[in-house]
Amino acid sequence: MQKTEIYFDKGTLVLKKVPEQMRYQLAGMKWDARTLTYRAPAYDYRQIVLQLRKHHIPYQDFARQFSPQEFPFKESITPHPYQQEAIDAWLENGCQGVITLPTGSGKTIVAVLLIQQTERPTLIHVPTIDLMHQWYAVLQRYFDQDIGLFGGGYNEIAPLTVATYQSAALHVPYKGNQFGLVVFDECHHLPGTHYQYTAISTIAPFRLGLTATPRRADGKEERLYQLVGPLVYEAHIHQLKGGILASYQVVTLELELSAEEREQYEAARKRYLDFLSSEGINLAHPNGWKTFLWKSSQTPAGREAFRAYLTQKQLGLAAQAKLEAIWKLIAKHRGDRILIFTQDNEMAYRIGRHFFLPVLTHQTKLKERAAFLAAFRDGTYSILVTSKVLNEGVDVPEANVAIVVSGSGSVREHVQRLGRILRGRKGKQAVLYELVSKGTSEYFINQRRRRHHAYQRPDSL
Repeated sequence: MQKTEIYFDKGTLVLKKVPEQMRYQLAGMKWDARTLTYRAPAYDYRQIVLQLRKHHIPYQDFARQFSPQEFPFKESITPHPYQQEAIDAWLENGCQGVITLPTGSGKTIVAVLLIQQTERPTLIHVPTIDLMHQWYAVLQRYFDQDIGLFGGGYNEIAPLTVATYQSAALHVPYKGNQFGLVVFDECHHLPGTHYQYTAISTIAPFRLGLTATPRRADGKEERLYQLVGPLVYEAHIHQLKGGILASYQVVTLELELSAEEREQYEAARKRYLDFLSSEGINLAHPNGWKTFLWKSSQTPAGREAFRAYLTQKQLGLAAQAKLEAIWKLIAKHRGDRILIFTQDNEMAYRIGRHFFLPVLTHQTKLKERAAFLAAFRDGTYSILVTSKVLNEGVDVPEANVAIVVSGSGSVREHVQRLGRILRGRKGKQAVLYELVSKGTSEYFINQRRRRHHAYQRPDSL
């Protein structure tokens, strides 16, 4: 019997000499009339090989360009019990799947232990340059070998390589057959239209996803599980607090709009709601928001309604009472390390100007950003203001107070921001304050978000 041949070609598999009885059984395989060969997505490599073996079909594997490789530790690691449970769950699922652990609980250490046990060249995907450098430092600490980097001006490949999702997407069609294990940090990003090709275009049979919460607003976490494997282990913030993570409180401060702000809010909200009613738009419908955006762009009345929507939203997010509350909290927590979060850059800069505080946004230059974070870590700055850039990917264990001035309805955003202050140390007590404008849409969004387990037994003022 002739041997089936498997090749890797620009993020896909090319199969030649496929027995007729297997042509409709191999995972993802379709006839490619352009090249007169059978072709499949690279991520079907594992299933195709297993199916060929199951049916005793001899094959030659020209696709795989990696071999088992040992990665001895420079220093030993003793995992916490929950970390060992996560490791065991992933191994028992055939070295595939998603592990969900809170920020600060040691997801990176779990991955390091699995890299060592899996013994395959590994490509680690991260969403930001900051995270790439953090992973690089961790891998250098535990493994006695060169670490490759893709992203931030680097284009170096090694048996252990860290890449940003964006850079990996560019290189994986050509290097997607060189790694046996792929790790997707902050893997909730993976189902994005562009990023998912980093998983589709690699043959790696072993796949690990790491995240604090896999849930997505668009419901595409099922796509994550298709590309990486199922959710195999999950631990929540409230289960680890007071031990691995710092003990914490979530305190919600409900603030009144001023008389002038309330008058403007009610007028703007009425214009916005009247338009929804007149056009028969139901925002609870899956396409409700898209319908509003489309219809509001068609007429002067619609554009006025959209401006009214923005006005009422901004009045809630940036009420004057929030500045007064910030000042009281800064005074209360003098000597603590405080992170102040906002929904948008405008409010972040407004707070920075008002209190003469350093501000980090996506507009902050790289060197200035690094200087701000270094000053925060060594205590030169005790407060940082940020919009969204510190939601994930930055290690700031010194922080123990967070003030959320405004945010989205995303549970993930809340968990990420809470995680910024939960890095454990002896005697640490963390507190997250939410500033919410009472009687506004922001209040009701907050009420929905509070159903999350991270809010169990919070203090409420």
